Amino acid sequence: MNFLNEIISTLLDRTAGTLRRPADEKKSVQELCETLLTSRGEVSGMSLAHLIHERYEAFNDDEKLEFFMSLVEEMDVQLDVALAALKNYRGDPSVDNYEKLIRYFETGRLQLIRRLNQAHNATAKLVKMREDLTRFLLRNPELKKLDIDFKNLFISWFNRGFLVLRPINWSSPAHILEKIITYESVHEIRSWDDLRRRLQPEDRRCFAFFHPVMPDEPLIFVQVALIEGIPKSVQEILSDNRKSIDPAVANTAAFYSISNCQVGLSGISFGNSLIKTVVQHLVRELPQIKTFITLSPIPGLMKWLEETGNVDKAVTAEQQIGFAAHYLLKAKNNKGRPLDQVARFHLNNGAFISDIHANADISPKGMAQSYGVMVNYCYDLKKISENHEAFANQNKVVSKKNVASVAEGITISTPLEKNSFL
Repeated sequence: MNFLNEIISTLLDRTAGTLRRPADEKKSVQELCETLLTSRGEVSGMSLAHLIHERYEAFNDDEKLEFFMSLVEEMDVQLDVALAALKNYRGDPSVDNYEKLIRYFETGRLQLIRRLNQAHNATAKLVKMREDLTRFLLRNPELKKLDIDFKNLFISWFNRGFLVLRPINWSSPAHILEKIITYESVHEIRSWDDLRRRLQPEDRRCFAFFHPVMPDEPLIFVQVALIEGIPKSVQEILSDNRKSIDPAVANTAAFYSISNCQVGLSGISFGNSLIKTVVQHLVRELPQIKTFITLSPIPGLMKWLEETGNVDKAVTAEQQIGFAAHYLLKAKNNKGRPLDQVARFHLNNGAFISDIHANADISPKGMAQSYGVMVNYCYDLKKISENHEAFANQNKVVSKKNVASVAEGITISTPLEKNSFL
């Protein structure tokens, strides 16, 4: 049935591209959007959606901004109609009035985005459209309404039930491997040989989430090293000369790189599900592995040291570890949570801070963002739920006692400005 549906969808899409009405060709993109919202036919709707995407993709940045602005200004909630629907529902909470209430409190933008998704490969195009939108948000905060509409739809379109976990290895298609090189955001992949060292050895794993309508676009991927003991530096994991081990003797799965791939899906969490799904996969494949741990960067450490006037005090490796411990456990944002975004991610997933290591990433990037200091977040399968609840409800940062002791021993020279980080 899926194959038949795909054939029918493809035929409809091809038909939609050839049955454009001459009148539509003369309309502006804004007029096309209005026509699409009132269109009832499936083929005509696909034709209009196809034409709107085609027009949009030919726009320069000024035209894209104008298009986005028009959606915000002209397709907001129709308050008079919505409030009338609310009044009717309050007086008569019937199914018919409920349906109208839901419809009228929805923005025209939401309806338009859904209808634009009728065209071939439209979901990927809409993700790209939101990527464009994010470039304009800083200077045009009024566009945040449109961004919220995109995000709310994408959260439902890309929920865990639709995602497919696929292993990535040296035998994967070249176009997928090229994207792994491009999207790697933690530890740069310098060459195809470098990629092979991460994917080909039997003690290495890589997994990615894909969506069925974007089968050639990874959404997020994680790289895993199967090792003995706790990883203390990324150099030992990525060394050109390291000797691989038999996965059967590994007792630890080290997650050393997690990369989101689609800017247009920013704010939509995939990492939590990815890590837990990969852990379940590895438990089935290699039941002798009992330790699941990360070797994670501390991207905000150097910036925090600079803002608090403590850069010159973090000279020795011991001092760097001390400041890192204090930063991860004590430095909070205005919501009472850790300043460090990577820490927030793993702690909210139910991990705890296990160890902190100096000279763990001596690459230029690693030195610039954290003096090369890295941290292990440990996923104890028996305590993930407990740790998550403690962090989610009490902002509690769970760590080993030795890490907490190091954090307590550091004195910060100037007060931390809580509002300097989001």
